[in-house]
Amino acid sequence: MTMTEERREAAVKVPALAIDMKLEIVVIPVSDVDRAKAFYAGLGWRLDADFASGNGWRVIQFTPPGSPASVIFGKNVTAAAPGSAQGLYVIVSDIEAAPSDLVRRGVEVSKVFHGAGHAHVGADEPYLFGRLRFSGPDPEHGSYRSFASFSDPDGNGWLMQEITTRLPGRVEGGTAFTSAADLASALRRAAAAHGEHEKRSGGQHDENWPDWYAEYIVREQAGKPPLS
Repeated sequence: MTMTEERREAAVKVPALAIDMKLEIVVIPVSDVDRAKAFYAGLGWRLDADFASGNGWRVIQFTPPGSPASVIFGKNVTAAAPGSAQGLYVIVSDIEAAPSDLVRRGVEVSKVFHGAGHAHVGADEPYLFGRLRFSGPDPEHGSYRSFASFSDPDGNGWLMQEITTRLPGRVEGGTAFTSAADLASALRRAAAAHGEHEKRSGGQHDENWPDWYAEYIVREQAGKPPLS
């Protein structure tokens, strides 16, 4: 057996280490750096960095509220054509409130829509990944199913997707919220579900509602069956 074969055999026998690989940066191509900076600042995103050097290089980083990942753009950062980044997802917990906030900030946002998986009549037009959109949020208000879209001044395309309940296995570890707004939305959903729970229980006040809320929110984030 050669030395190379011995190494390969040893590698098969030794279990791989669990190494985190966290996606933190997405590069978007822009033509006018200052115009793009003003646009993303206007979204309410946090400006993390604006670095430049004397050889014409400049990089700017923004992070959306509550996001573990950031975007960067600048000068001599990427060879991609400005506006060629499409299908950039930002996840929101309220598909009505999030677009309204951007409109208030002067951003042109599409009407809320859902995908073509439902046989409902609506205005059809292509959206970011080429499917058809139907007007309004998902009729069943299902998680992952309602969207709104907007673009930056170069035409880089963003898609807001409403997610309230994660698919099983999607969330690892404990329950965590990265913003007060997301926690507030989770509490509102828990309150609505708990109201139905109290009705089914004969309308009696549930003194253990904090425990019920907590279990509901944890199960929702982990993609487990909801409490009844």
